[in-house]
Amino acid sequence: MRTVDIRRTFLNFFTDRDHQVVPSSSLVTDDPSMLFTTAGMVQFKPYFLGTSTPPGSRLTSAQKCVRTVDIDGIGHTDRHTTFFEMLGNFSFGSYGPDEVVPWAYEFLTERLGLDPGRLWATVYRDDNETPARWQRLGIPSERIQRLGMADNYWSTGGPGPCGPCTEIFYDRGPEFGRDGGPAAGPDRFFEVWNLVFMRHVRGEGGTDDDFPIVGDLPQACVESGLGVERAAVVLQDVPHIHRTDALLPVLSSVLGRASGSRTRSPELSARIVVDHVRAAAFLLADGVLPGPDGRGYVLRRLVRRAVRHVRLLGVDSPLLADLADQVVDTHVESWPELSGHRALVRQALAYEEEAFGRTLTHGTRLLDTAIRRARAESGSSGSPESSGRPALSGRTAFELHDTYGFPVDLTVEVAAEAGLTVDTDRFAALMEDQRERARQARASAPGDVDVPYRALAERHGPTRFVGYDHHQADGTVLALVREGRELAVATEGERCTLVLDRTPMYAESGGQVGDTGTILVSGGSSGSSDEARLRVLDTRRGPGGLHIHEVEVVHGELRPGEPARTTVDLQRRQATARSHSATHVLHAVLREYLGDHARQQGSLVAPGRLRFDVSHFAPLDPDQVQAVEDEVNQRLLADPEVHVWETGQDEARAAGAIALFGETYGDVVRVVDIGDFSRELCGGTHVGHASAAGPVRIVGESSVGAGVRRLEALTGVDALRYADHEHRLLEQIQDLLGGSGRSGSGRSGSGGPGRSADRMLDQLRRRLTDLADAERELGRRRRADLLVGADRLLSRRRDTASGGWLVASRLDESGDGSGGGVNLGDPNLGDLDLRELAQAVLERGPRDRPGGVVLARALDGKAQLVLTVDPSSAGRGTAKELLTPAGRAIGGGAGGDGSFAHAGGRAVDRLDTALALAVDRLTEHLDGTNGG
Repeated sequence: MRTVDIRRTFLNFFTDRDHQVVPSSSLVTDDPSMLFTTAGMVQFKPYFLGTSTPPGSRLTSAQKCVRTVDIDGIGHTDRHTTFFEMLGNFSFGSYGPDEVVPWAYEFLTERLGLDPGRLWATVYRDDNETPARWQRLGIPSERIQRLGMADNYWSTGGPGPCGPCTEIFYDRGPEFGRDGGPAAGPDRFFEVWNLVFMRHVRGEGGTDDDFPIVGDLPQACVESGLGVERAAVVLQDVPHIHRTDALLPVLSSVLGRASGSRTRSPELSARIVVDHVRAAAFLLADGVLPGPDGRGYVLRRLVRRAVRHVRLLGVDSPLLADLADQVVDTHVESWPELSGHRALVRQALAYEEEAFGRTLTHGTRLLDTAIRRARAESGSSGSPESSGRPALSGRTAFELHDTYGFPVDLTVEVAAEAGLTVDTDRFAALMEDQRERARQARASAPGDVDVPYRALAERHGPTRFVGYDHHQADGTVLALVREGRELAVATEGERCTLVLDRTPMYAESGGQVGDTGTILVSGGSSGSSDEARLRVLDTRRGPGGLHIHEVEVVHGELRPGEPARTTVDLQRRQATARSHSATHVLHAVLREYLGDHARQQGSLVAPGRLRFDVSHFAPLDPDQVQAVEDEVNQRLLADPEVHVWETGQDEARAAGAIALFGETYGDVVRVVDIGDFSRELCGGTHVGHASAAGPVRIVGESSVGAGVRRLEALTGVDALRYADHEHRLLEQIQDLLGGSGRSGSGRSGSGGPGRSADRMLDQLRRRLTDLADAERELGRRRRADLLVGADRLLSRRRDTASGGWLVASRLDESGDGSGGGVNLGDPNLGDLDLRELAQAVLERGPRDRPGGVVLARALDGKAQLVLTVDPSSAGRGTAKELLTPAGRAIGGGAGGDGSFAHAGGRAVDRLDTALALAVDRLTEHLDGTNGG
């Protein structure tokens, strides 16, 4: 029976028993205690706890699940997978063990046709009722085993609903292990079904075999689950999950591509690859992208393990994207949503495989060296770790992780395969040290600056914001604050923060910057005016719903309790509103263009510009950026209405509203619709019609972290100014190229602005080509001059007493030759780079005996020296050591290492003396080298 048929048969069986089919929830659960949906009951957890009402008292589902706690066992066992499908039937007070136990037995024996004589059951050690139920169905007492909490008392692994369970196992025969029932070995006795009698609530803490029960559920429930893949192993009579019908094509493809395997267990590596690619495909389809932490890190770890095992199989070319295609093909009948995400899955896996491939090659080489060293040190010390195995140091693991990006979990895995442990405690300590240094490097946090504002919020309540409907409003000054203290008065020229009871000023949030403007305060007593005039520099949120205005007193003075009229800088507000509406349209277009995974990860909405961070795994090339920009402007030109409405948070989400990154929402939320393509929860300000937000010009695309891209754009007038600036640049370029007329002036024969720009581009390309040709010719001539100069210098070569040779010359016209070298007095030769010239002389000199070159030159009032020696002779002293006395003679020092050194100073009049010192040291060095 195929896996799709197992699924269909199960759901039909329970719909015949009045169960309502509930669609699978996403792998990304809303439960804050879990990263992923790990069991079929996760989406029903609120129903068990009584916090929500289920759509019916009997439900059934086929649920996608991901569980990574068993990742190290993947491939090693016959039954574990990272991604799996769980078939479930659920009762919320409708039925109990007396009904569900016979149903499970009936389904297995009659619908699936399993041999009743090969079925075993386990029950919780204190359960005295369920064994009798199994015996009445025909399972004898000798095939019923009592086990402890870890095996037969089910929970999610943390606080939540729990209860005793009974599990059904199928005996696959002696070829899979010894007899003795489920307690003896899980490979022979294969668990296929788990029936949980949900009655209690698990508390915090404890272990799997001993955790606290802190209460009872509102009503007794049933959660019953059959693993699709495990049932398929039994029904298809295959040795393990990866050879069932859904995974065998992918496994065969991996093994077929393997060549020159670098592992002793190709089948194991292939199974790991298949498992991880399938899990990655489903996670990507549900909107998870590879990243540095959380769900993204789990996905990245799966992909990187898959890449490593692909390389162990001898496959050095990209493979994961093709395997993902096969995963989609073999699963699309049951999970049709995979088809719509095929392109995303392929691209994300290909990108991660390529990116990690480089790290893997370098990191593996370093890790192999570290493993060999650890083995050698362990063997020589004779003091193995307490585990009996040599250990890889935590410092090595940290350096691999920190410097080369090699994940520590892979380091542990590779080390274990080599028979080593890893000092993970030391690794963790080094990571914490690094985090502590980073914390200390940041400026020390000031004292709690919100203390006075919290007191104000308790005293006065939140600020009433009226800025959606008004740009000007009257209110009262509640308080003035500076440096954590409330002020009795603020006078002209001072800056402070001001809190009003009522304001039209939008406080920075949701990415939108705070408003600026003016405040006129009646009752000011300074000067000839009865009003104090304030400039609002910024508006930000404070605790308790306060709007905090950062102000400068331009005129007069003010005190708490005085009436104030606040006016928003309307031009700036309107420019900001254009950017905010454009941001929503950009978000909608990106989701359509890139896929549903392209979710907002942060934003800045400012007058005339926006910055938008979006989850995506790869850079957008210029053509993609242009396509997105064009589509955004097309949407704006269509001029859909911008409609704002309020509703409950649950209702808004049910209506498809998207929640913004990092925002928290109350029970009543504000929803912004733009046409029929954008619906987001948003507290910001917007234009009334989309056309007022345009045009939009995307001016930047970059990375801000793993899996997050940043788009920067200009809006409205700022976008037009940018286009005008580009136009003027084109005109200036055309002028520099010697063109006539204005670019795109529309004059007769110009062919329009596009044709004019194209001609200019062709002309510029020709000029650059000519320039590159000229630079190559100049380089060729320079090289020729260099070789001529080297040969001229070599013609003045002299031998040392022991048979070495050297060239020593001053290349300007001022020297007298007393330095023991030759003054060539050749200006052309003097223009050549001293280092290149010295090295050319050394390369063209005799190779059968040690040699050296020292050159000097006075240039722009500065003395210069270089010295180079045969690398084979550098071991007796570095070039820097040889040149240091000469460098001191010209008032400077020497730099360099190994076989080359340079020196410079202002004492040009001592250059000949310095050259003589360098020649003496070089001669002594060469004679010492040749003399052995």
